[in-house]
Amino acid sequence: MRPRLHRIEVPENLADRPISSEVGRLLDRSFAVTQAFHDRLDSTKVEQFVASDHRLVYQTLHWIAEARLPQGNRFIEWGCGLAVNACVAASLGWDVVAVEAEAALLEEARQIVALWQQPVELQHGNFLPRRAERLADDPYLPSLGHAAESLYDRLDLALDDFDVVFAYPWPGEADFFEQVFLRHAAAGALLVSFRGPYDIQVHQKR
Repeated sequence: MRPRLHRIEVPENLADRPISSEVGRLLDRSFAVTQAFHDRLDSTKVEQFVASDHRLVYQTLHWIAEARLPQGNRFIEWGCGLAVNACVAASLGWDVVAVEAEAALLEEARQIVALWQQPVELQHGNFLPRRAERLADDPYLPSLGHAAESLYDRLDLALDDFDVVFAYPWPGEADFFEQVFLRHAAAGALLVSFRGPYDIQVHQKR
């Protein structure tokens, strides 16, 4: 039987799940750093960066961890931006690699990691496995335009070494991300994708 993606329904009241005062404080300070970065003139030089709803991401990842859905402890974020979501994952006990192709974003991400004091492994590189572009129907998708080398080659890892993948696809890229995950992730791995306001989806490769 060919592998397929199984969508896992998240709780309807996910956005109502409580957040501790300490995590809430860190999320608020992370939001302030993100807003300040957007407001700086030099931030306009950085393409392809839009922050997700970090509170909803925390509530989702907390639920996933609480429900013990992952088969292991390795977490990777594709295109981590300022790495807030990566810090959220690390705070929940996962071993986190955060990948970003824009070096300027990683400079800012180091501030966030220091704020959270979490052992996030920040990596400059391309989160797509080699030859993943062949799975794209559109050769002009934003994620295909990065010149950075493949992360997996440098770390001597493969995508199937990770148990949870987090991504925020650009419009039109969700199907491509799912195809990459389906082809290269391990059986049982989870794909958690933020799709926009109030929309976060969880899939498992089966």
